Amino acid sequence: MTDRTVTVADDLIDVVRLGALQFEGLSVRATADTAAPEAGDPTVAPAAEARMALVRAMYRQFGIDPTRTRPSSEALARRVRRGLPWPRINTLVDACNRCSLETQLPFGVYDIDHVSGAIALRRGAARDEYEGIGKPVVHLSGRPALYDATGPFGNPTSDAARTMITPDTVRALLVVYAPRPVPAAELNAVLDLSAARALRTSGGMEAGRWIIPSG
Repeated sequence: MTDRTVTVADDLIDVVRLGALQFEGLSVRATADTAAPEAGDPTVAPAAEARMALVRAMYRQFGIDPTRTRPSSEALARRVRRGLPWPRINTLVDACNRCSLETQLPFGVYDIDHVSGAIALRRGAARDEYEGIGKPVVHLSGRPALYDATGPFGNPTSDAARTMITPDTVRALLVVYAPRPVPAAELNAVLDLSAARALRTSGGMEAGRWIIPSG
């Protein structure tokens, strides 16, 4: 990224392929409960159905039971299939949620002005935790999470309140947690979709793009 480095720990590099986008100059707006983020009901794209099994296998390699701690993408799919209301938070989060549902890959999106220094995806230490968005605490012992100089702030299931996107956000980091078997070119197409939708709904510009590992 223009002013960040993003790395993946050696013990995770054969498990996950990380895609990242940095956005600048955003104009994030709140979304009303009755205002659809874009035309049409949110759905899982048919080509993405096979990724559900890959993401579940990735969670098992993380040491996480995906039936107890669900990937964020699968949680969105279950919500749609049960006929529950689609979550509407703000224009950027809504766009990312829709991309996560359609592609069936876990997404995270973070206010980069609340991130300090280099970013690494690594496993949490024994007492690592953070205040989640809508959750009092997210425990990270042995589980993969994004870390900066301050501490952990996101994972493929639940992100931290510290770096959440609000209407005050002007710079953001979008992360896609793809299983390693997903080819880099396929993940890049997911990033293309995500960038187009995020910029269409929240303005700004793409300032950086990373796929780790890229081969």
